[in-house]
Amino acid sequence: MTLEDDRRDRSHAAGGHRDSPLDEGDQEIGAEVADDPETLLTALPHYYRGEVAQVNSAQDRIDRTTNWAITVMAALLSVVFSSPEMPAYLLLVGVFVLGIFLWYEVRRYRFYDLYRARVRFFQENVFANALEPVGVEHPRWREELSDDLRFPTFKVSSWEALSRRIRRIYALLFAVLGIAWIAKVTLFTPETQWTEAAELPGVHGLVIATALGAFYLGLFAVAVWPHDRRAKGEIYGEEPGDWKEE
Repeated sequence: MTLEDDRRDRSHAAGGHRDSPLDEGDQEIGAEVADDPETLLTALPHYYRGEVAQVNSAQDRIDRTTNWAITVMAALLSVVFSSPEMPAYLLLVGVFVLGIFLWYEVRRYRFYDLYRARVRFFQENVFANALEPVGVEHPRWREELSDDLRFPTFKVSSWEALSRRIRRIYALLFAVLGIAWIAKVTLFTPETQWTEAAELPGVHGLVIATALGAFYLGLFAVAVWPHDRRAKGEIYGEEPGDWKEE
Protein backbone atom coordinates (compact mmCIF):
# COMPACT_ATOMS: atom_id res chain seq x y z
CA MET A 1 0.00 0.00 0.00
CA THR A 2 1.36 3.40 -0.95
CA LEU A 3 1.47 6.43 1.33
CA GLU A 4 -1.33 8.00 -0.73
CA ASP A 5 -3.53 4.94 -0.22
CA ASP A 6 -2.84 4.96 3.51
CA ARG A 7 -3.84 8.61 3.80
CA ARG A 8 -6.99 7.99 1.81
CA ASP A 9 -7.92 5.07 4.09
CA ARG A 10 -7.42 7.26 7.15
CA SER A 11 -9.61 9.93 5.63
CA HIS A 12 -12.39 7.42 4.99
CA ALA A 13 -12.04 6.03 8.52
CA ALA A 14 -12.38 9.49 10.03
CA GLY A 15 -15.32 10.51 7.91
CA GLY A 16 -17.10 7.20 7.58
CA HIS A 17 -19.13 6.87 4.37
CA ARG A 18 -20.09 10.51 4.23
CA ASP A 19 -19.01 12.43 1.16
CA SER A 20 -16.45 15.09 2.03
CA PRO A 21 -17.12 18.63 0.74
CA LEU A 22 -13.36 19.02 0.23
CA ASP A 23 -11.52 17.73 -2.80
CA GLU A 24 -8.47 15.55 -2.44
CA GLY A 25 -6.06 18.47 -2.73
CA ASP A 26 -7.70 20.31 0.16
CA GLN A 27 -7.60 17.22 2.35
CA GLU A 28 -3.85 16.85 1.85
CA ILE A 29 -2.90 20.36 2.98
CA GLY A 30 -1.89 19.10 6.41
CA ALA A 31 0.20 16.32 4.88
CA GLU A 32 2.01 18.82 2.68
CA VAL A 33 2.84 20.91 5.74
CA ALA A 34 4.31 17.84 7.43
CA ASP A 35 6.49 17.06 4.40
CA ASP A 36 7.95 20.59 4.27
CA PRO A 37 10.21 21.26 7.30
CA GLU A 38 10.21 25.02 6.75
CA THR A 39 6.42 25.21 6.62
CA LEU A 40 6.13 22.88 9.60
CA LEU A 41 8.50 25.02 11.68
CA THR A 42 6.38 28.04 10.80
CA ALA A 43 3.15 26.33 11.88
CA LEU A 44 4.42 24.72 15.11
CA PRO A 45 4.86 27.99 17.08
CA HIS A 46 1.22 28.88 16.37
CA TYR A 47 0.15 25.47 17.64
CA TYR A 48 2.32 25.87 20.74
CA ARG A 49 0.86 29.28 21.55
CA GLY A 50 -2.62 27.82 21.18
CA GLU A 51 -1.88 25.03 23.64
CA VAL A 52 -0.35 27.48 26.11
CA ALA A 53 -3.51 29.59 25.83
CA GLN A 54 -5.57 26.48 26.58
CA VAL A 55 -3.44 25.81 29.67
CA ASN A 56 -3.87 29.39 30.89
CA SER A 57 -7.62 29.24 30.31
CA ALA A 58 -7.93 25.93 32.17
CA GLN A 59 -5.81 27.25 35.04
CA ASP A 60 -8.02 30.33 35.25
CA ARG A 61 -11.13 28.14 35.50
CA ILE A 62 -9.55 26.15 38.34
CA ASP A 63 -8.58 29.35 40.16
CA ARG A 64 -12.10 30.72 39.83
CA THR A 65 -13.55 27.55 41.35
CA THR A 66 -11.11 27.74 44.25
CA ASN A 67 -11.82 31.45 44.77
CA TRP A 68 -15.55 30.77 44.91
CA ALA A 69 -15.01 27.96 47.41
CA ILE A 70 -12.94 30.22 49.67
CA THR A 71 -15.45 33.07 49.32
CA VAL A 72 -18.43 30.88 50.21
CA MET A 73 -16.57 29.38 53.16
CA ALA A 74 -15.55 32.79 54.50
CA ALA A 75 -19.10 34.14 54.15
CA LEU A 76 -20.52 31.09 55.91
CA LEU A 77 -18.07 31.41 58.80
CA SER A 78 -18.99 35.07 59.20
CA VAL A 79 -22.69 34.22 59.35
CA VAL A 80 -22.35 31.27 61.76
CA PHE A 81 -20.16 33.11 64.25
CA SER A 82 -22.02 36.41 64.01
CA SER A 83 -24.51 35.31 66.66
CA PRO A 84 -24.74 32.55 69.29
CA GLU A 85 -28.19 31.66 67.94
CA MET A 86 -26.80 30.63 64.56
CA PRO A 87 -26.97 26.80 64.31
CA ALA A 88 -23.86 24.69 63.81
CA TYR A 89 -25.43 22.66 61.01
CA LEU A 90 -24.82 25.59 58.64
CA LEU A 91 -21.17 24.56 58.71
CA LEU A 92 -22.22 21.08 57.58
CA VAL A 93 -23.94 22.77 54.65
CA GLY A 94 -20.60 24.45 53.99
CA VAL A 95 -18.85 21.07 53.93
CA PHE A 96 -21.39 19.83 51.40
CA VAL A 97 -20.98 22.93 49.20
CA LEU A 98 -17.20 22.62 49.41
CA GLY A 99 -17.53 19.03 48.20
CA ILE A 100 -19.46 20.26 45.16
CA PHE A 101 -16.72 22.75 44.34
CA LEU A 102 -14.15 19.99 44.72
CA TRP A 103 -16.10 17.77 42.32
CA TYR A 104 -16.12 20.53 39.70
CA GLU A 105 -12.45 21.25 40.23
CA VAL A 106 -11.42 17.64 39.74
CA ARG A 107 -12.86 17.63 36.23
CA ARG A 108 -11.34 21.01 35.44
CA TYR A 109 -7.98 19.84 36.72
CA ARG A 110 -8.07 16.84 34.38
CA PHE A 111 -8.59 19.16 31.40
CA TYR A 112 -5.82 21.41 32.67
CA ASP A 113 -3.43 18.46 32.94
CA LEU A 114 -4.39 17.35 29.42
CA TYR A 115 -3.31 20.68 27.90
CA ARG A 116 -0.30 21.01 30.20
CA ALA A 117 0.88 17.52 29.21
CA ARG A 118 0.86 18.52 25.55
CA VAL A 119 2.82 21.69 26.28
CA ARG A 120 5.42 19.77 28.27
CA PHE A 121 5.54 17.07 25.59
CA PHE A 122 6.25 19.75 22.99
CA GLN A 123 8.90 21.41 25.17
CA GLU A 124 10.66 18.10 25.83
CA ASN A 125 10.86 17.02 22.21
CA VAL A 126 11.18 20.30 20.29
CA PHE A 127 12.50 23.21 22.33
CA ALA A 128 14.82 21.20 24.57
CA ASN A 129 16.39 19.46 21.58
CA ALA A 130 16.61 22.74 19.66
CA LEU A 131 18.62 24.29 22.48
CA GLU A 132 20.84 21.23 22.88
CA PRO A 133 20.49 18.59 20.12
CA VAL A 134 21.16 15.44 22.13
CA GLY A 135 18.09 13.52 20.98
CA VAL A 136 14.41 13.63 21.76
CA GLU A 137 12.64 11.98 24.69
CA HIS A 138 10.12 10.32 22.36
CA PRO A 139 11.52 9.32 18.93
CA ARG A 140 7.97 9.19 17.49
CA TRP A 141 6.83 12.38 19.17
CA ARG A 142 5.11 13.76 16.06
CA GLU A 143 3.04 10.61 15.65
CA GLU A 144 2.19 10.46 19.36
CA LEU A 145 1.14 14.12 19.44
CA SER A 146 -0.88 13.66 16.25
CA ASP A 147 -2.72 10.68 17.74
CA ASP A 148 -3.53 12.65 20.88
CA LEU A 149 -4.88 15.56 18.84
CA ARG A 150 -7.10 13.19 16.85
CA PHE A 151 -8.25 11.22 19.89
CA PRO A 152 -7.75 13.34 23.05
CA THR A 153 -7.53 11.41 26.30
CA PHE A 154 -7.12 12.50 29.91
CA LYS A 155 -3.61 11.92 31.23
CA VAL A 156 -4.61 11.73 34.88
CA SER A 157 -7.33 9.67 36.51
CA SER A 158 -10.19 11.16 38.51
CA TRP A 159 -8.79 9.47 41.62
CA GLU A 160 -5.38 11.10 41.26
CA ALA A 161 -6.91 14.47 40.41
CA LEU A 162 -9.12 14.23 43.50
CA SER A 163 -6.16 13.29 45.67
CA ARG A 164 -4.04 16.15 44.36
CA ARG A 165 -6.70 18.81 44.78
CA ILE A 166 -7.40 17.66 48.33
CA ARG A 167 -3.72 17.71 49.28
CA ARG A 168 -2.93 21.04 47.62
CA ILE A 169 -6.04 23.11 48.36
CA TYR A 170 -9.10 21.50 49.85
CA ALA A 171 -7.55 19.72 52.84
CA LEU A 172 -6.98 23.10 54.49
CA LEU A 173 -10.45 24.37 53.58
CA PHE A 174 -12.18 21.27 54.95
CA ALA A 175 -9.98 21.45 58.04
CA VAL A 176 -11.05 25.05 58.70
CA LEU A 177 -14.72 24.09 58.49
CA GLY A 178 -14.18 21.03 60.70
CA ILE A 179 -12.39 23.04 63.39
CA ALA A 180 -15.06 25.75 63.15
CA TRP A 181 -17.79 23.14 63.65
CA ILE A 182 -16.06 21.74 66.74
CA ALA A 183 -15.60 25.23 68.14
CA LYS A 184 -19.23 26.12 67.44
CA VAL A 185 -20.69 23.11 69.25
CA THR A 186 -18.32 23.41 72.23
CA LEU A 187 -16.72 26.77 72.94
CA PHE A 188 -19.49 28.92 71.48
CA THR A 189 -22.39 27.05 73.12
CA PRO A 190 -21.25 26.62 76.73
CA GLU A 191 -24.80 26.67 78.03
CA THR A 192 -25.75 23.40 76.27
CA GLN A 193 -24.24 19.97 75.77
CA TRP A 194 -22.20 19.66 72.60
CA THR A 195 -24.37 16.76 71.46
CA GLU A 196 -27.42 19.02 71.63
CA ALA A 197 -25.66 21.79 69.71
CA ALA A 198 -24.53 19.32 67.05
CA GLU A 199 -27.82 17.51 66.52
CA LEU A 200 -30.12 17.84 63.53
CA PRO A 201 -33.91 17.38 63.65
CA GLY A 202 -34.36 13.68 64.34
CA VAL A 203 -30.62 12.92 64.33
CA HIS A 204 -28.59 12.73 67.52
CA GLY A 205 -25.48 14.90 67.77
CA LEU A 206 -23.25 11.89 68.37
CA VAL A 207 -24.39 10.38 65.06
CA ILE A 208 -23.60 13.66 63.30
CA ALA A 209 -20.15 13.79 64.88
CA THR A 210 -19.45 10.16 63.91
CA ALA A 211 -20.52 10.72 60.31
CA LEU A 212 -18.43 13.87 60.10
CA GLY A 213 -15.41 12.06 61.52
CA ALA A 214 -15.82 9.23 59.00
CA PHE A 215 -16.00 11.79 56.20
CA TYR A 216 -12.75 13.42 57.28
CA LEU A 217 -11.04 10.05 57.62
CA GLY A 218 -12.12 9.31 54.04
CA LEU A 219 -10.64 12.61 52.87
CA PHE A 220 -7.38 11.82 54.62
CA ALA A 221 -7.26 8.35 53.07
CA VAL A 222 -7.84 9.71 49.56
CA ALA A 223 -5.16 12.36 50.05
CA VAL A 224 -2.41 10.02 51.27
CA TRP A 225 -3.28 6.77 49.52
CA PRO A 226 -0.17 5.65 47.57
CA HIS A 227 -0.52 5.37 43.82
CA ASP A 228 1.59 5.78 40.72
CA ARG A 229 1.78 9.39 39.59
CA ARG A 230 0.51 10.16 36.10
CA ALA A 231 -0.09 13.92 36.22
CA LYS A 232 2.36 15.86 34.05
CA GLY A 233 4.13 17.82 36.75
CA GLU A 234 7.71 16.65 37.05
CA ILE A 235 8.77 19.31 39.56
CA TYR A 236 6.62 17.88 42.37
CA GLY A 237 8.49 15.70 44.81
CA GLU A 238 11.93 16.71 43.54
CA GLU A 239 14.67 18.27 45.62
CA PRO A 240 15.35 21.95 44.85
CA GLY A 241 18.64 22.69 43.17
CA ASP A 242 20.76 25.57 41.93
CA TRP A 243 19.98 26.56 38.37
CA LYS A 244 22.47 29.39 37.92
CA GLU A 245 26.10 29.18 38.96
CA GLU A 246 27.48 32.10 40.91
